[in-house]
Amino acid sequence: MEERWGMNTDLLTLIQWLSPAFPTGGFAYSHGMETVIAGGMRSGPEVAAWIADVLRFGAGQGDAVLLAHALRAGADHAALDDLARAMAVSQERLSETVEQGTAFARTVAALTGRELAARALPVAVGEAAAGLALAPVAVLGVYLHGFAANLVSVATRFVPLGQTEGQGVLAQLHPVIAGVADWAVTATLDDIGTSALGADMAAMRHETLDVRIFKT
Repeated sequence: MEERWGMNTDLLTLIQWLSPAFPTGGFAYSHGMETVIAGGMRSGPEVAAWIADVLRFGAGQGDAVLLAHALRAGADHAALDDLARAMAVSQERLSETVEQGTAFARTVAALTGRELAARALPVAVGEAAAGLALAPVAVLGVYLHGFAANLVSVATRFVPLGQTEGQGVLAQLHPVIAGVADWAVTATLDDIGTSALGADMAAMRHETLDVRIFKT
């Protein structure tokens, strides 16, 4: 079947790695969204606008550039990991990327027999996916889709949005995801310049939120 239809099993592997079922614990992290939802975010359009800004101007674009560089031959993954950790704007953001990256590397290592170090999530994904026969922009697109899908899931559970409305929000984000992936694949590390200040402040306020469902 693979030979007849030309299905790329490496793409299926990447989709598995970045699916909600993969044991990185992504469902437990809201990326600061719990703060703004608790503060009154209640509609699909608000959720879509918030996630779009995070993708374009926040951790989404920063992660995408780091991932693009981690996919390149001869990449210094240790240095990229240091940069990814330094870019975390709060303790919870640091924990979010490192804990998920560590779980991701551990699981991929168990599945493949490779030795993979515990790293921040975009660097861990890049190091693991570098050997897959996939265009870098495709890897970035699937990664960003998983990132956005997790935040939509947070809103679906906590706003709460209906399942259909949540899927509608995710569909609206597809052009944003494609645009960020297309830009990031050729961007330099110096091009990283996050400016999603509302999301950053929400992440910081989450650390002192009285009642918390999510880790971040």
